[in-house]
Amino acid sequence: PSVLIGVAVVALLLHGPIAQWPGYHEFADRSPLLGIANGADVLSNLGFALVGLWGLHRLWPARQRPSVARGWPGYALFLVSLVLTALGSGFYHLDPDNGRLVWDRLPIALACAGLLSGACAENRPNVDARRMTALLALGAVLSVAWWHFTEQAGQGDLRPYLLLQGAPLVLVPLWQAISGAPRAERAAFGIAIGLYVAAKAAELHDREVLGALGWMSGHTLKHVLAAAGAAVIAGHLAWRVRAAPSWGVKPLQSGGQAAQ
Repeated sequence: PSVLIGVAVVALLLHGPIAQWPGYHEFADRSPLLGIANGADVLSNLGFALVGLWGLHRLWPARQRPSVARGWPGYALFLVSLVLTALGSGFYHLDPDNGRLVWDRLPIALACAGLLSGACAENRPNVDARRMTALLALGAVLSVAWWHFTEQAGQGDLRPYLLLQGAPLVLVPLWQAISGAPRAERAAFGIAIGLYVAAKAAELHDREVLGALGWMSGHTLKHVLAAAGAAVIAGHLAWRVRAAPSWGVKPLQSGGQAAQ
């Protein structure tokens, strides 16, 4: 995995800055809904809040159980960031511009960092989960800050942000394969990754989706699919808690880390 990240970093460095495409803020569906400007793109963010709040409600009381404790620092960040994504993305879509986009991208980056940390801690038992989560959260903040300040300087650069978004799609399945993760876990994350890839595809075909469906744009569909992917992960974690102790994780050791 470290080799892949190294190759990706070198490739991005050689590629040079990746700018935000022109007309990024010109979404296909600008119609109001329930008196809210750009209503579909704003209100479709409620799915993130529902998943995040439900996941925290179900998993917070069980956070010290062996079935979730190892990856909990990362998964907690992931769930909290889903709620923040609903707020930040809703704020952005009310009146899209680069200033508001910071508050959209920041919680998304934090959610990717949390998911990456949780999966890493579960599949690499020697990792300090709290430290990993803190470092990745800092990296998430810096990735958005880098884009923001380079954008203000006249040449926006999305490379760190895109690297953080893409890393879980490759590293999580790879870690699971190396560690021999249970089939249910691999299936859940595989479905979630598939939904997220579909969400990004819908985002890139915003107007085409609206033209085909007539009632939903590609960006609104992106929100729905991405929230569904997050729901699969939260639901899988909740299932683990219900399935314990049959879930194949050994109890925590005295040092606070779970034994593989």
